[in-house]
Amino acid sequence: MATITILGAGMMGSALSVPLADRGHEVRLVGTPLDGDIVASLKNSGIHPKLKLELPRSIRPFADAELEAALPGSDVVILGVSSAGIRWAGERLAGLALAPLPIAMITKGLEWNGEKLCVLPDVLHELLPEPVRASVQPVGVAGPCIAGELARRVQTCVVFTGRDAAAIERFAELARGPYYYVQRSPDVVGVEVCAALKNAYAMGIAFGAGLHERAGGQPGSVAMHNYESAVFAQSVLEMQKIVAIAGGDPATAAGLAGVGDLDVTCNGGRTGRFGRLLGLGLGVAEAVASMEGATLECLEILEVLRTALPVFEARGELKPRELPLLRQLIAVALDGEPIAMPFGEFVGARP
Repeated sequence: MATITILGAGMMGSALSVPLADRGHEVRLVGTPLDGDIVASLKNSGIHPKLKLELPRSIRPFADAELEAALPGSDVVILGVSSAGIRWAGERLAGLALAPLPIAMITKGLEWNGEKLCVLPDVLHELLPEPVRASVQPVGVAGPCIAGELARRVQTCVVFTGRDAAAIERFAELARGPYYYVQRSPDVVGVEVCAALKNAYAMGIAFGAGLHERAGGQPGSVAMHNYESAVFAQSVLEMQKIVAIAGGDPATAAGLAGVGDLDVTCNGGRTGRFGRLLGLGLGVAEAVASMEGATLECLEILEVLRTALPVFEARGELKPRELPLLRQLIAVALDGEPIAMPFGEFVGARP
């Protein structure tokens, strides 16, 4: 058994602590500066206020200021922070004079360096001190996994990826269990790009539910499922194109990190709920406020892609009319334009 420190006591970081604890590992769950109320509740009652669930008592909660006390003796570290916190976490770990530890991360997101899309395991790797960087390649965790279900031990399939096959297998062996099934992929770019893109595209698929409700409809077998399915199909095709431009394998979009995570995010993820609110007619600011502080990484992803699209076009990697769905999502979520799904521009629609 291992001693595992998870940095980030939000919903996903805390949920992942459950299968790890069930495997018999010692799990130390460390909050960020934003997790003070969560850590206080865990210390007082064991109840996670956002998951609305009592976590196993074997999981030891630590406040942000206690990170230095939690890390000694750890065999591995897992980052459960949001994409906005990845640089903070990397710098925090880099500032500790500890022996190099294997690192995994459930953080989803992309960065643009002016020339290419950068996946977060590579971003984190560059933040590590040189001696650590030479021996540690972060492992990314992706796939269809809603925190509230994982914490309640609902069967879940995920995919681990990275640039070090031995590190992938080590983390897979630590985590896999009777309800947490782990697949492995060497396509770190494809997996991580899909894991990020699904947040943006799930928002667009969920427009249909909001538009249906806005028109007076009720959930049922007759709604706007045709609309949603067409957007879903276009989402997968566009994800394949962007993965290829980024240097990954387009086929990865058909697996757990792409189609699998896209489906679960539409049905139970916060980005799907956000898209429904936009479909209902709420403005972006109003919809964000209605989410009560939920992290909406779809907006960050769309900002990154809006910056990248002109560069892709200038290099001839993308035609001006390609990715019409992505362009619509940018227009609605970032520019406040009304929803006007460009079905006639979808792949296969044009002669």
